[in-house]
Amino acid sequence: IIGRLMFELPEEMGLIAIAVRQTQGKGRGGNAWLSPIGCALSTLHITIPLHSNLGRRIPFIQHLVSLAVVESVRSIPGYEDIDLRVKWPNDIYYSDLMKLGGVLVNSTLIETTFHILIGFGFNVSNSNPTICINDLITKFNKQEGTILKPLTADCLIARTVTVLERLIDIFQEKGPNGVLPCYYKYWVHSGKQVRLYSEEGPIAWIVGIDDYGFLQVHEEGKGVESVHPDGNSFDMLRNLIVPK
Repeated sequence: IIGRLMFELPEEMGLIAIAVRQTQGKGRGGNAWLSPIGCALSTLHITIPLHSNLGRRIPFIQHLVSLAVVESVRSIPGYEDIDLRVKWPNDIYYSDLMKLGGVLVNSTLIETTFHILIGFGFNVSNSNPTICINDLITKFNKQEGTILKPLTADCLIARTVTVLERLIDIFQEKGPNGVLPCYYKYWVHSGKQVRLYSEEGPIAWIVGIDDYGFLQVHEEGKGVESVHPDGNSFDMLRNLIVPK
């Protein structure tokens, strides 16, 4: 429905759909996305001019949204050390251990404007099947002797959208360098070693993200090269970058 509405509303009007529960959630590559009660589930429509910093680097949007989700928690006073992180290209993680959420971006170019639908979901208060943000807060309280309150999906959706708006403004003004220091602060990959293409493939080290949002790796003797998220998946369990 939101995909049809976005072309019928005035350009200056925002559009967001929020679900308490999804029965047909979709992930990347046609994967199903499980959406139990207790998750923050939302689809947001934004427009980005083609001839703008972000319009020329559309793959960056998924990174900005992932960062916005993490910042929605970690920018709250007292919650800065809750170990919520981003995993390239579009996941939200507890440390580098468990996935808590993900982002899916679909874009349509009409004349000189990108119409973008951003779907994001992250587990706020459901401890099954893995872990949720409020579990991390409970764990932090026990370790640090704090009394941080649990958070709600409504609050974090609102904060995510607000933070995303700020990140987009910064990106449009300053380009990738305006947001990458904050992204690297929260990402799980710094200095990680991987093998390329197969379990016996060459060893490389993750360097960062290039100007278009693709992962950069350094293979000894070959320099730095980029790996595109549409053709590759970073498998943290096997420590590989593999073709899909």
